Amino acid sequence: MPTTSARLLALLSLLQSRRDWPGGVLAERLGISLRTVRRDVDRLRELGYPVAAVKGPDGGYRLDAGTELPPLLFDDDQAVALTVALQVAATGADGALADAAARALQTVRQVLPTRLRQRVGALRVTAVARPATAPAAPVDGGVLLALSAAVQAREILRFDYGPDSADGPARHAEPHHVVIWDGRWYLVAWDLDRADWRTFRVDRITLRPPHGPRFTPRALPGGDVATYLTGVFRGSGGGSVDWPCRGTVLLDLPAATVARYTRDGLVEEVAPDRCRLTLGSWSWVSLAAAVARYDAAVTVVGPPPLTDAFALLADRFARTATGGAAAGPRSGQQRERGEGVFPPQQP
Repeated sequence: MPTTSARLLALLSLLQSRRDWPGGVLAERLGISLRTVRRDVDRLRELGYPVAAVKGPDGGYRLDAGTELPPLLFDDDQAVALTVALQVAATGADGALADAAARALQTVRQVLPTRLRQRVGALRVTAVARPATAPAAPVDGGVLLALSAAVQAREILRFDYGPDSADGPARHAEPHHVVIWDGRWYLVAWDLDRADWRTFRVDRITLRPPHGPRFTPRALPGGDVATYLTGVFRGSGGGSVDWPCRGTVLLDLPAATVARYTRDGLVEEVAPDRCRLTLGSWSWVSLAAAVARYDAAVTVVGPPPLTDAFALLADRFARTATGGAAAGPRSGQQRERGEGVFPPQQP
């Protein structure tokens, strides 16, 4: 029979692996009697583990949540995954979250067995942020937890949004998802005051508790949060992952050359030194400018608004090169087609 300590560790590992365990199954898995199982459960309770008895025909046990975090038991794969996740969080997060992740990582590393410490020590993660005009502001972990709790409980939120909103009326929204996108935390919610979907930056939210009342969740445009957010940040309104403007051109460059510098587009070879490029963007002018960066002769395949956008850019650039006055305001038809429209305001 294994020692008492070994039995307790094995019992704890089983209790952590699923919600409910019949007493008879535990006894069989551990190779001990039901009486010994009951004794070992009592010992775990004395050590601070909240093991609850489950009523029913078979009886059994469940490891519940307690008021304090007791020591946890991880297998090798779980321990490695935990340390990798903490290292990514400590490197890529900002403010208090990064500091807490770093402290948790140090705690875990200190208790890892030598064989695992060597495996984890060989991994060094460095998060390189995409250059931006302003870094992401630190996010309060308490606000993240409160928002997530409101999403789970389906409770309407009251909050101020932005540094100058404290003296104004509170915003009211039905929270649906807390997400991270390009290094920033966002709350995706139905804005009750504007009767539309909105994406709020979490670092700009100041909650006004209490929350409530409860609400029935609405269906997100596009069907899921990934599709919705992709649409929002591409300017298509959250209902589609596609760009609002998409066109095709012929470039006098080899397909292999263009493909190296094309992240989101389709490159097809037409001839050894010519290719067809299909690309999307948030406006026709921005699409024309994106094509122009390839520094090659361009033939527009379609649609016609892309040809108009090249003409508009040519006029602007010619005036800039000769020191002339800037091009006049766009016509109503151009505005309807989205030509020259700056990217939709980011949340």
